[in-house]
Amino acid sequence: MSLENSKFVEKFTMFAAKLGNQIHLRSLRDAFATMMPLYILAGLAVLLNNTVFTWIFSGDTLTAVQYWGTVITNATLNVSGLLIAGAIGYCLATNREFENPMAAALISMACLVAMMPNTVEVIANGASEAVSVSGVLPFANLGTGAMFAGVIIALFATEMFIKVSHVKKLQVNLGDNVPPAVGKSFNVLIPVIIVLSTFALVSALIFNLSGMNLITIITTFIQEPLRHIGTGLWGCVILYSLGNLLWLFGIHQSVIYSSILEPLLIINITENIAAFNAGQAIPNIINVSQVTTFGLIGGSGSTLCLLIATFLVGRSKMTKNVAKLALAPGIFNINEPVIFGYPIVYNISMAIPFILVPSLGIIISYFATTLGLISPCVSLVPWTTPALLSAFLATAGDWRAVICQLVVIILGVLIYIPFVRINDRVIEKQAEIEQE
Repeated sequence: MSLENSKFVEKFTMFAAKLGNQIHLRSLRDAFATMMPLYILAGLAVLLNNTVFTWIFSGDTLTAVQYWGTVITNATLNVSGLLIAGAIGYCLATNREFENPMAAALISMACLVAMMPNTVEVIANGASEAVSVSGVLPFANLGTGAMFAGVIIALFATEMFIKVSHVKKLQVNLGDNVPPAVGKSFNVLIPVIIVLSTFALVSALIFNLSGMNLITIITTFIQEPLRHIGTGLWGCVILYSLGNLLWLFGIHQSVIYSSILEPLLIINITENIAAFNAGQAIPNIINVSQVTTFGLIGGSGSTLCLLIATFLVGRSKMTKNVAKLALAPGIFNINEPVIFGYPIVYNISMAIPFILVPSLGIIISYFATTLGLISPCVSLVPWTTPALLSAFLATAGDWRAVICQLVVIILGVLIYIPFVRINDRVIEKQAEIEQE
């Protein structure tokens, strides 16, 4: 009770709540959540193309069947930068309660394209040297490499578009006798012209002064440094641990994970999927599938390990009943019954293992991948995928990853066991105090 009522907890809770409700972070979270089905489909297509189909087909038949997965990859991963720009524009405009969010989505995508170079270097099939080609938009500028640029440009373009659209003198009102869609379209006509022209002017200035384009600048000087810090081993562990720490105060970990860390991890897994599909070396060990597969076993805090530990050594009737009720959803990594029923919230007894076990899973899997003991994660599996199956699918069928995940679960159970016993003693002591 002293923890729950402390001034530090109150201030920390208010700060975390404000951070989680920050409109730009919330819009990023909403946009990436909207895009998630496409990423999962892309991962499934790449997985089938490079594993299952190769087991069943060969030769020209294999090539014909793999065409299915290739076009799905083109429609998802290879245009993900453009799609995320539109999704962010829509979500930010919706959160701003702007009356025409679809226009914001369109202007975000248009501004991203305006920042792309007019000519690109390409290598034709069978050629050894690159040639300059104009009038094309390569997947390199539309896909995973442009995702961070899409995020930044969409945020700026949408904010500018909304502000300009609120200037009444710039609104074209055709009256009430026109269809609503036409009226809304003309209402933002001048703001669209202003915003897109501004971004086109910036693009022209950058190219003529430096010979570069904004997407290359953002990718080189912002995206890559930030991504390597945030998705390096220790940066990822620290941010993920901070997210789990919030649960102890009753605040959802998405405040940090979904808003800050997950977008960077998604960029990493999309690059892995693309590399795996192209038969190239896998670039990123730390990615969203690796974190959820080895650090989200049973939900935040890897609480499947807690449930197993409770069944093994728990004495409290209350926690055992909670564990029984929480087991079924816990198998699918849904653990709100544990968080609020066991509980984890404001429970000092569970603070250490709740933060430690997921971090241990991420660290073990990282070094196992680095040493070549398991394959890197190359498929985006739904976070609700049960343990062991998730490791098998995320690594494109590597049974060694299943063994690694099993080792993480066993270690997690062993770490949770002493704290389960401590928690039982605390519950007994509290009951004695209440009786007195």
